[in-house]
Amino acid sequence: MSFSNFASSSLCLITFSLLLHTVFGAGPNFHFCSTPDNFTANGPYESNLNKLTSYLYYQSPRTGFGKGSRGHYPDQIYGLALCRGDVSTSDCETCVVEASSEIRRRCPYNKAAIIWYDNCLLKYSNNGFFGQIDNINKFYMWNVHVVSLPVPFNQKTKELLSQLATEAQATPKLFATGELELGNSTKLYGLVQCTQDLSSDVCKKCLDGIIGELPSCCDGKQGGRVVSGSCNFIYEIYPFVNA
Repeated sequence: MSFSNFASSSLCLITFSLLLHTVFGAGPNFHFCSTPDNFTANGPYESNLNKLTSYLYYQSPRTGFGKGSRGHYPDQIYGLALCRGDVSTSDCETCVVEASSEIRRRCPYNKAAIIWYDNCLLKYSNNGFFGQIDNINKFYMWNVHVVSLPVPFNQKTKELLSQLATEAQATPKLFATGELELGNSTKLYGLVQCTQDLSSDVCKKCLDGIIGELPSCCDGKQGGRVVSGSCNFIYEIYPFVNA
């Protein structure tokens, strides 16, 4: 199953297992070294970063989310880790540990960075960001195959994701999944999630914003994602057999 990926004018073709039933073990989906500001090796900022990432991969697996801050200005750092709402504690831990290591390899001295896997994201910055929608760090992915009737399909996709956004807003995890029968033995599956530093109202605003990007991302495509630093959605058509 082929998907295209878009972020910051980059275009590449990558292959994914089923969007809603992925198995951890592949590399990251995307990352950004989010600032040109660098820290000095073995300095106080790096020390605070090490303490923060250690805390996040200890804290996050227990609830699926962790956030924290270490140090004081000018070396203070803020960070969070979020695991997908339906992954196990062990898969969450594995993903956050891998993300902590991999982002340091890819952005070794950047004061701010973010990395996404299928099962988790990890983000840190020298600027406080808790409670704010991150629309700067964002990427799209889409299935290269197109449905035969894109207009009604687009409407059904938007309706499903909007319904899930309302459901996610009312849950502690800010996470929801659901499905919709399309006929002809196919179903449309959807998933939405926000980082838990957001309030429920801000989560809904974030999800509404990225759902509004469906025409830009995934017009008529059989599957797609819009993924930001604060919220994301996934949808996909699957064949199914009536029991």
